[in-house]
Amino acid sequence: MKKYMLLTMIAIVLMLSACSSQTPAKTFVIGGIPDQNVSELSQRFDDLAAYLAEETGLEVVYTSSADYAALVTAFGRGDVQMAWFGGLTGVQARALVEGSEAIAQRPRDEQFESVFIVNKAVGAATLLDLKGLSFTFGSESSTSGHLMPRYFMMEAGLDLATDLNGEPNYSGSHDTTWTLVESGAFDAGALNIAVWEKAVEEGKVDLDKVEAFYTTPTYYDYNWTINNVDETYGEGTAAKVQEALLALGEKNPELMALFQDESFIATNNSNYDAIKQVAQELGIIE
Repeated sequence: MKKYMLLTMIAIVLMLSACSSQTPAKTFVIGGIPDQNVSELSQRFDDLAAYLAEETGLEVVYTSSADYAALVTAFGRGDVQMAWFGGLTGVQARALVEGSEAIAQRPRDEQFESVFIVNKAVGAATLLDLKGLSFTFGSESSTSGHLMPRYFMMEAGLDLATDLNGEPNYSGSHDTTWTLVESGAFDAGALNIAVWEKAVEEGKVDLDKVEAFYTTPTYYDYNWTINNVDETYGEGTAAKVQEALLALGEKNPELMALFQDESFIATNNSNYDAIKQVAQELGIIE
């Protein structure tokens, strides 16, 4: 009887062990700042999730975020394992998670730019011509749609509290910015140059109504930042994910094109020190 009970217990242990080994691994969640058209972003990140799953063997899904701050918060809580951040949101996210790393960017992100646009009914040739005009940024947490444009406006001698026609607006996304300026809702605005160039190339912008008049100096911007995933998904996971990202341009150029470049390249946290310094100078982060 004792022997029978012992054999039964061993069988149960083995069965539970087998069930445990067959339990699916925890889902690897990716996200991206909602900086432009939601449907375009969903296609981009859903396709990337499928690619990463195939390349790494992880169960990868994309989750959308209501705004920039929501994605930073989700990353800080560990609800998102890797995210496509702008320079500023990347700095904010990594400040919340010790050991998190910027691992990939596009070549263009080493020398990114913002573009200032103006409604042609008003006109502007320099940043100082923005005096007396109504103005819209993108998201308040955007590097290319707020942080760096604000910095260059102040460098040019503008006092945003007194020189503009009212308080600056925050549109929430780059494509909304150019739409607002084109419609005349605001006289001028600033946005991500890549979004502007794509909209112009696709014929979405009415260039009889709105034009670009100033392009900023370059700065580091977008990046993939990864959480402390090796602790949860196994040693070497971060390296495996980075390797897949760096191979994307060669393995799936059509998907890479959705990121408006030909490849991802390696990056690191120190490349964004200047962004952090500017944000501190402007009082956006401590």
